Amino acid sequence: MNKFAIILAAGQGTRMQSKLYKVLHPVCGKPMVEHVVDNIRSLDMMEVITIVGHGSEDVRKRLGDKSAYVVQDEQLGTGHAVTQAEAVLGDKEGVTVVICGDTPLIRKETLEQLIQAHIEARSKATILTAIAPIPFGYGRIIRDSSGAIEKIVEQKDCNEQETLVQEVNTGTYCFDNQLLFETLKKVGNNNAQQEYYLTDVIEILRNDNQVVSAFCTPDFDETLGVNDRVQLAQAEKLMQMRVNEMHMRKGVSIPDPTNTYIGMGVEIGRDTVIKPGTILSGTTTIGEDCVIGPHTEISDCQVANTCVIRQSVLFESSVGANTQIGPFAHIRPGSNLKENVKIGNFVEVKKSTIENDSKVSHLSYIGDTVMGSDLNVGCGKITVNYDGKNKHLTTIEDGAFIGCNTNLVAPVTVGKNSIVAAGSTITKDVPEDALSIARAQQVDKEGYAKKLR
Repeated sequence: MNKFAIILAAGQGTRMQSKLYKVLHPVCGKPMVEHVVDNIRSLDMMEVITIVGHGSEDVRKRLGDKSAYVVQDEQLGTGHAVTQAEAVLGDKEGVTVVICGDTPLIRKETLEQLIQAHIEARSKATILTAIAPIPFGYGRIIRDSSGAIEKIVEQKDCNEQETLVQEVNTGTYCFDNQLLFETLKKVGNNNAQQEYYLTDVIEILRNDNQVVSAFCTPDFDETLGVNDRVQLAQAEKLMQMRVNEMHMRKGVSIPDPTNTYIGMGVEIGRDTVIKPGTILSGTTTIGEDCVIGPHTEISDCQVANTCVIRQSVLFESSVGANTQIGPFAHIRPGSNLKENVKIGNFVEVKKSTIENDSKVSHLSYIGDTVMGSDLNVGCGKITVNYDGKNKHLTTIEDGAFIGCNTNLVAPVTVGKNSIVAAGSTITKDVPEDALSIARAQQVDKEGYAKKLR
């Protein structure tokens, strides 16, 4: 059977109090609407249509060719929004899923079960429902004496008895596609909001003796719709626990999952430990047998096996096997640390390559640098890469030893197996196997300090 999807993403989301389009607010590093689209696309849909409105260019830019788009110029309700897709889908036969773009927690397995239940019951409409502990704000599922679906009543239109109903509409449906658009033409706006409710389709179909059914998900939390920052935080926490549980079941140790933040696109190898306060995001991959954290932030990085990274920040860089970083190191974009490298406390590395077995143990800045293998860089080392207008390259070849409190003024090369004496400012290339000393001669004026006192 042909399957289609309509994603409702046209609402401005004024309750978010934000310049960012509502459905683009991230949950675990991924925009809400992208969670929905990715789940829908995994169900072998023939077409996915996203209904957009104000600010739609940002949504299109983010989703790209994952979806087709239809614009709802006026926000006249959910029924009106779905109607905008008629020109694309109206004449097609099959099943159409309608889902809101601000429901990032609905699992693809739940959507699959909803579609299957719809097909098996030969329904013309199937509602995804849930039992809400506190149903305030949700449309209520009203059943007749036989238990069949009768209608959905929105919160503002509920009478006293209807407000007590705990089975609620989650805002996700399956419809017979052609019948959906035929029935939408019969929907009016005689309600408290003066809007065209998609929910009215259910009552119209029921009155026309069409089969209307419901699939009740046992997990109310996954149906959460995000309308403000409080609900956004709730969704973030629920997704965070879901992601962390997934990694733990795959062999990753997370001692304190409530205080560990892992994005949707992150991959982690077995027997790695992620300690509290750690944030992993973007396209980050972590190998096996690593120890990450506590209080470490890693974004868009590739970290190989058996690395230890403590209390540090890494962005858009790669880290080779058996490398140790931190505490309190900063690895900036474009850095490539090879195997068995040591980056110690209060070291900043930017757009640099550090080859195998080299060490920068403490209090140094390494920027725009190519460092060879088996190097030792002393405390207080600075590559002076910026002349006020341009950045320049520093090259330190294999086996060199750089003493404490040295400045290497780029462009400059320190030759293989050479030594730079402590306290030197190097402005010229250092030959291979040389000792380079570049510091002012010490002068002692005896008794002068006493005279100043």
